[in-house]
Amino acid sequence: MTATAPDPNALLEKHRERLDSAVRASATRGYYAAFDESPSPRVYGETAAADGKAAFEAWLGSAFPLDTPGSQGYVATERSPYGFDLGISYPHTTDVDPLIEAALLGMRDWRDARPEGRTGVCLEILDRLHARVFELANAVQHTSGQAFVMAFQAGGAHALDRALESIAYAWTEMTRTPSTALWEKPGRGEPLVMEKTFTVVPRGLALVVGCNTFPTWNSWPGLFASLVCGNPVVVKPHPAAVLPLAITVQVCQQVLEEAGFDPHLVTLAAENPDDKLAATLAVRPEIKIIDYTGGNTFGDWLEENARQAVVFTEKAGVNTVVLDSTSSFKAMCQNLAFSFALYTGQMCTAPQNVYLPADGIDTDEGRKSVAEVGAGLGAALEKLLGDDARAVELLGGVVNAGVLERLDAAASHGEVLVPSRVVTHPAYDDATVRTPTIIGLTAADSDVYENECFGPVAYLIATAGTDESIRLFRDTVHRHGAMTASVYSTSSDVVAEMREASLDAGVALSENLLGGVFVNQSAAYSDFHGTGANPAANASFTDGAYVASRFRIIQSRRHV
Repeated sequence: MTATAPDPNALLEKHRERLDSAVRASATRGYYAAFDESPSPRVYGETAAADGKAAFEAWLGSAFPLDTPGSQGYVATERSPYGFDLGISYPHTTDVDPLIEAALLGMRDWRDARPEGRTGVCLEILDRLHARVFELANAVQHTSGQAFVMAFQAGGAHALDRALESIAYAWTEMTRTPSTALWEKPGRGEPLVMEKTFTVVPRGLALVVGCNTFPTWNSWPGLFASLVCGNPVVVKPHPAAVLPLAITVQVCQQVLEEAGFDPHLVTLAAENPDDKLAATLAVRPEIKIIDYTGGNTFGDWLEENARQAVVFTEKAGVNTVVLDSTSSFKAMCQNLAFSFALYTGQMCTAPQNVYLPADGIDTDEGRKSVAEVGAGLGAALEKLLGDDARAVELLGGVVNAGVLERLDAAASHGEVLVPSRVVTHPAYDDATVRTPTIIGLTAADSDVYENECFGPVAYLIATAGTDESIRLFRDTVHRHGAMTASVYSTSSDVVAEMREASLDAGVALSENLLGGVFVNQSAAYSDFHGTGANPAANASFTDGAYVASRFRIIQSRRHV
């Protein structure tokens, strides 16, 4: 560190209350939010929204100012799902050797900053990112297609909380062992006395592979878990969602440099879609940690081929709802409709397979057939999405052509109970917006419903009864994975059976959600995102296992 650099330990004291609150919340699993999720001017100030939008728009059509070793020329790859090219160019990474060399150069100084110094710097980075939350929200909106409020919450405030959560867990794990200890073994004469030193040592260079749909929410936990544990990080964004992570890297580098560390401890590696840069980096011997969110094909490839690294993956799964009975048919339909519609179903947690008995379910409105359940869900979707201006604030935009292709093909797989429709965006004429479709299937259609259909497609699957529904749920998740599961039943026995099945399948369960909580939402510090216990993900946001493998403790000892 330079003589004039701020003391990283002073940064820890500056943010200590926030860190301690996050540690407590993670231990108690109670409600806590360090960053306000409301974009209200009463919270952030009268000009914050306009200033953030202006900051985002200033990037359009420009070259983003980052220094990336190993880059040659620039690359521009982003188009907003709302119908326009961003035109932002980023240093094009063409040679990974200088990139890796630069990233590793400052690792020893970063290691020697110890947990206190690194944690202080990382907390300061979060604080600076929070100051740019409206800019980030616009960047997330126009790369992922999320509606603005969702982009502000999921891409801004909630992503910051998930990042803080990972820092809190890392702090707990890194400080579990004292830095020094006096060891005394009694003997016949003088005791044998030794002094021992324990140092948290990083694993090595980390690679974060970003996704298109949640570029910050899915990347920040791994980025900050690795960084705070002493590892340099190469951030490889999805070519369609670069700006949110470019801003992230910019802030990281600014704070690192101000604190006297090498700014290339965090670097951005932008590419053309055909460059296959993630695959090139992933098998480099210097890469010791990989965080990946995305499809099964590349996730499986990473797990099989990046043998030199600890690999954390979140992949695809088949999220399930079991309908047995309900105390409020209307509230159940409204809750599920919201879950289907939120961000056009483009969430790893969105429900897809809804199992129910072929002879219907008992409700407060009497017995409801499969067709009547479909009609109830359709009515709830119409109420929720019938007005285009309101609908777009929930649906957002379709993120890519693959989602539209799957949506268009879904009608050929079964009976269309609720058709999708085109929604006109009042502010963006060229936005691509669709409502969800619900397709009727039977238990025999396993070739359809055992595959994830990412996007606004849900299947209403008629079974022989609730016992078969639970069996199909357990077996399908065992083989194909899931991020979420849900059950609706007025029978305590059925709920108990689903709890047992969810433990067998290794997936989190939501029971009888009728109010303002939805199966595809998770709360930082309280809800674990993913379990690592089924094929959809090998890790969880956030637990001790997610952070503890990112460092090792090396000891030295000496006689006193």
